[in-house]
Amino acid sequence: MTSTDTKPADHDTALTSVNPATGEVIGTHVIADDAAVAAAVAKARAAAATWGALSFDERRTHLLRWSSKLVQDSEKFCELIHAENGKPLDDAFLELMLALEHIAWAAKNAKKVLGPKKVSPGALMSNFSARLEQRPLGVVGVIGPWNYPVYTPNGSIAYALAAGNTVVFKPSEYSTGIGNFLAHAFAAANPELPEGVFITINGYGETGAALVRSEVDKIAFTGSTATGKRIMAAAAERLTPVLLECGGKDAVIVAADADIKAAADAVAWGATANSGQTCAGVERVYVDRSVREEFVAEVKRILTDIKPGSDEKAAYGPMTMPSQIDIVRRHIEDALKNGGTAVLGGPESVKAPFIEPVVLVDVDENSEAVAEETFGPTITIRTVDGVDEAVELANNSKYGLSSAVYSKKNGLDIARRLRVGATSVNSVLAFAAIPGLPFGGVGDSGIGRIHGEPGLREFTRPHSIAVQRFTVPGMALLSYSRTDSTMKLLRKLVPFLHGRHK
Repeated sequence: MTSTDTKPADHDTALTSVNPATGEVIGTHVIADDAAVAAAVAKARAAAATWGALSFDERRTHLLRWSSKLVQDSEKFCELIHAENGKPLDDAFLELMLALEHIAWAAKNAKKVLGPKKVSPGALMSNFSARLEQRPLGVVGVIGPWNYPVYTPNGSIAYALAAGNTVVFKPSEYSTGIGNFLAHAFAAANPELPEGVFITINGYGETGAALVRSEVDKIAFTGSTATGKRIMAAAAERLTPVLLECGGKDAVIVAADADIKAAADAVAWGATANSGQTCAGVERVYVDRSVREEFVAEVKRILTDIKPGSDEKAAYGPMTMPSQIDIVRRHIEDALKNGGTAVLGGPESVKAPFIEPVVLVDVDENSEAVAEETFGPTITIRTVDGVDEAVELANNSKYGLSSAVYSKKNGLDIARRLRVGATSVNSVLAFAAIPGLPFGGVGDSGIGRIHGEPGLREFTRPHSIAVQRFTVPGMALLSYSRTDSTMKLLRKLVPFLHGRHK
């Protein structure tokens, strides 16, 4: 989801960060105007000369120092995440832990993935050596979300840094303090580096737009599809490449042979953790008719005792962005109006800033609750007659971020039929915790990938180099000096090399 839809009450030159559960002011941050954004990009450009010239091993050292600093300050950091984002302290720590895993993977694997590679020149160019080298892009602009303010932008930040780029990061206005803490920790861990290797700019959508218009070499954005399209259009003015992660409407298929208790447990958590504010969270379920009653009853049983709040007993926190509360309420009401039934909760579950779990069954597939991203602690469950129907309905979406499948025997086969970027079998969201697996979607879920080898390559440009090692008399193919005899030889050689396949 985008973090630029609604402004907290504030003025034009500074934004106030508040606790979403209490409204308490946490901090005030100066808004970066166009000039400030340009200055930050220029500073990052200057620092890129130093950072990009380091070896992979040297950058690895700096990135792992950053991780160590975050671990050292983890208690303070998690308290800030809890206060500014609203999620429980345990969830804040889990998010930090996953981010640390990805920093380590990027730092330790960049050399292997991005190091120079020898390439076969082929028979006709055998007097050449060929190699492929990956170059940093330069300065990468990252626009981050508020729902996972450390883990999600880190999928671009850590990988861009490991690839040799410098980063200008605009955190969401709802998690500005968290974003600044992340960048300050990098600087504190690496005082010998020039300022600008990893820096933040603060502000609302206008600041993000200025970053897109600036002279960055790539934009990595996480947010709504609508905002992603506007960013892509603006970036096209300078042909700035984009990486867009734009959310989803992720489905879970529960087959007849599923472990029902395990599936219900995962679905209950995947739908409501982080107050449902998870781009790859569970939003809709397609369950086989033979196990439908047992599954729905188990999901209801689990979620009946799950409550939001801001105290230590809360399972999840408040809605971080106030305007999202109205969207969740509208989706619930639309689902009920279109023939759906609430087996747990309903419109009365919306008690801003908190929303209690809502389970909706047999909702019309055209309703907003099924077709649009809800981004709240609600779930729709539809009964299907077999896997084929489940796959068809799961794929019938403009989104295609991720999914999950529960089946004891056929999970992998079902997963391969889904039009998504990632699937967990007999689990939910497991792919997000495995650094070597790329993450990203198709359709309205975005363009490009973070994490894994593709995530590192997203932030480099390939440089192909061919070196002539020696000359072959008469074989100067790329020259007017080539002879008729050479061409006669080639006409005999080509059928031998390429014309014998049937």
